[in-house]
Amino acid sequence: MTAAATPPTPLDTAQALFVAEGLPWPPVPPALGERLTQVGPWLFGTRADGPSLYDLPAWVADMDFRVSEPIQAVLRPLLEQTDFGYGFRMGERSLPSAFAHRMKERYNWEIDEARVRVTTEVVQCLEAAIMVFSEPGDSVLTQVPIYPPFLMVIDATKRKRIENPLIDDGSRFVVDIEGMRNAVDDRTKVILLCSPHNPTGRVFTREELQAIGDLAVERDMVIVCDEIHADLTYHDQTHIPIATLSPEIAARTITVTSATKAFNLAGLPAAVMHFGSAELQEKFEVLFPARITGTTSVPAVDATVAAWRQSQPWLDAVMARLQSNRDHVAQFVTEHLPGIAHHKPEATYLYWLDCRNLNLPGESPFHFFLNEAKVGLNQGSMFGSQGDTFVRLNFATSPEVLEQVLDRMANAVERTPAR
Repeated sequence: MTAAATPPTPLDTAQALFVAEGLPWPPVPPALGERLTQVGPWLFGTRADGPSLYDLPAWVADMDFRVSEPIQAVLRPLLEQTDFGYGFRMGERSLPSAFAHRMKERYNWEIDEARVRVTTEVVQCLEAAIMVFSEPGDSVLTQVPIYPPFLMVIDATKRKRIENPLIDDGSRFVVDIEGMRNAVDDRTKVILLCSPHNPTGRVFTREELQAIGDLAVERDMVIVCDEIHADLTYHDQTHIPIATLSPEIAARTITVTSATKAFNLAGLPAAVMHFGSAELQEKFEVLFPARITGTTSVPAVDATVAAWRQSQPWLDAVMARLQSNRDHVAQFVTEHLPGIAHHKPEATYLYWLDCRNLNLPGESPFHFFLNEAKVGLNQGSMFGSQGDTFVRLNFATSPEVLEQVLDRMANAVERTPAR
């Protein structure tokens, strides 16, 4: 388990995968290699002696793969023509049309394009919905651990957090339905749901989603469901949009999503909100007219449409790579880091690792791996009160880079005296 002396080119192995799938392979942009080895230390509120806290970042949720050729093809003429005007597109080139097409194709979900609101990014949608459908002092329910901006937007809008911890049943994390029912009160107005779930990678079952939906109907709550990871569901699982469960649940559900996660477009932000009823949409738009949530750019719109309408072959190839990486992480951790408890994610390229049994020295597992392995992971405590002993690992990279990340983690633990 000795790390290679020289970090390999990040996408060497991915090249063979893409060529095998009949997808074009341009040279890797130099900026990508730079980003793999230098990420600003300001994110952690402290600095090391050198210019960077680490040289193997494995945290931020994007991928080390080039975007699809259809996306590149729509962006090239925009650059050549310097077409960076307003992102107005009509018909099949519009985001509502592309979103409706994607939902029908993937989930047989028929939606009304008139109920789709185009925005710039998902977290903006979450915060706006909380502000519309609750008042300061009301409470918002979410399942923890959870993507940190969920907690941030609850706090920023002066709402009260209700954190319902997922339960580790020995094989995966599941919704504590009884705990959820006991946690809500008369001032709980909104359920913030991340489905599939970040950071655990759960694809919630129909029964779990039904329980959440039934509670919302019974207690007159609005569901705001972030489904940005849906396209990253592995082949042996089935993602179910919660708004498809019943007309009653749909009528109080706002589905929020974007192509940025699955198609690696975080730098070209564009998102959609789908309102399950006219009443939800009318209330939202009275308080948040379109210009408050901003408009998207031409490159963002065209890239998203190309992703949803033309890039499934690229995503299929990427999912094969991600599944192989996921399985390798599971095997490596079991064999070389047996003190880490873990469950394979059912979706996403994020691995939630419980390090409590390692008894590591220092402030947290995050700080240990940062200082001793020079690997940047996500700090578990940022994901809620249940995350203190966890780190989140991003495995959306080449096998060589992933192996180096894992080797460094295992070597750091091996070097540390038992406590």
